Amino acid sequence: MSSNPTVKKPETSSTGDQEERIKRFLATASHDLQSPLRHIAMYAEMLLDDLEPTLDSEQLQSLRMIMDKALTAQRLTKALMSLAGTTPQTTISDVRLTDIAQEAWKQSLEEFPVSGATLDADNLPLIRSDAALLTIVLRHLFSNALTYHGAAPPHVTVTAAREGADWRIFIADNGCGIEPAYQEKIFDAFWKLPKAGSVPGPGLGLTTTRDLLGAFGGDIKLDHSDESGSRFAIRLPA
Repeated sequence: MSSNPTVKKPETSSTGDQEERIKRFLATASHDLQSPLRHIAMYAEMLLDDLEPTLDSEQLQSLRMIMDKALTAQRLTKALMSLAGTTPQTTISDVRLTDIAQEAWKQSLEEFPVSGATLDADNLPLIRSDAALLTIVLRHLFSNALTYHGAAPPHVTVTAAREGADWRIFIADNGCGIEPAYQEKIFDAFWKLPKAGSVPGPGLGLTTTRDLLGAFGGDIKLDHSDESGSRFAIRLPA
């Protein structure tokens, strides 16, 4: 009597499949955003050329900000397209890490305003990196610190040190910490730290952070976390 053939169950979607879909979506969305961003930058530049003599300083600053942000968004979408296509292209230059941290903090507070939140990121070194991508990386880490804070107002400290051929950048917060059972999951796509109430976002912040750092030869890990807060360690080639 012959035995019944083994029937294989269809495999369920893995995290790798999810990340591949995310990359395809990023490539498509980034491509479609290029045209409107290009037009925003172009029209802002035209308005500057035509109206500059008639505008006051605040109006000029606003127009220049529109043009600058549109150009930055163009660079980011191009980087995301190349990242999604597994052939990342970056723009490496000398950047002041203090300036990058302060800009990322400003953007994070605009998205997640928390009373009394403070940043300590003074006297950081000049490094070579992609300014736009590094700003996104720090913004994701700062946003997490603002979202998962404890009873005290959020406080984030950024430090950096040269270690051989690399820079090591540490981002420490005084938040609620990450339980040991969850520490291996935080870089998984769509996973979010359990918290009472609704937490905004799809759970891609740390996944994106890891992938963006990989685009210019870096990486990130959770260096320490307990009830006193968390510390992430970024490695960047010098």
